[in-house]
Amino acid sequence: MARLPAPSPRFPPSAVPPPRPAPAVTSAAPRQRPGYGNGAAPARCPGTGTALGRAEVEETLKRIQAHKGVVATMVVNAEGIPIRTTLDNSTTVHYAGLLHQLTMKARSTVRDIDPQNDLTFLRIRSKKHEIMVAPDKEYLLIVIQNPSE
Repeated sequence: MARLPAPSPRFPPSAVPPPRPAPAVTSAAPRQRPGYGNGAAPARCPGTGTALGRAEVEETLKRIQAHKGVVATMVVNAEGIPIRTTLDNSTTVHYAGLLHQLTMKARSTVRDIDPQNDLTFLRIRSKKHEIMVAPDKEYLLIVIQNPSE
């Protein structure tokens, strides 16, 4: 049987406070902040930095999607997890993961060149598509467009 160490003279057993009781569990729903996802911070307008409501974000995404040649729009959180998309699930996960990595690498490169600078927009043009990424602190807005239309 293992022996317990002797009480330290600096901290006698009577000086150690008893453990705190566990907090009571309530049935109330957790408080949610406005924006996408549970506990997400509100979306911000890229130009002014002001918080946008859910309706404003939805309206902006609809307006972008309505542009000629737009194939898809995606909103991705800071961890690269898709929050909103107009593509199927597997394609969304594929694009989100790759574009999140590329955007983080581009942001890192811009900061390595000039620590006072930051990435504001990333545009990739291929034979089939044009991919535009608008990075923010907490989200990436990704728009995939057919440039020939």
